[in-house]
Amino acid sequence: MKLLAFILLLLIAIMQYPLWFGKASWGKVWQVDQDVVTARKNNLNLQKRNNMLEAEVNDLKQGLEAIEERARSDLGMTKQDEILFQIVKSR
Repeated sequence: MKLLAFILLLLIAIMQYPLWFGKASWGKVWQVDQDVVTARKNNLNLQKRNNMLEAEVNDLKQGLEAIEERARSDLGMTKQDEILFQIVKSR
């Protein structure tokens, strides 16, 4: 009877091995789940950035105001007979 109990206990231990130490163990499943959560957060941030860039592209395609604003802020361009005052904030 003791031998049968030992054999059954050994079989249970062998069956439990993949659950704890195998290719799809609890630890690895938890790690993959954490990786998925991190990837989803990253994707959300990238989607927000893409939406902002898409809106800016649409503005540049449709309106001259966005192009003028870009030229003024990035290139420092001014209109004829216009004086530009640039205020630099010190830290």
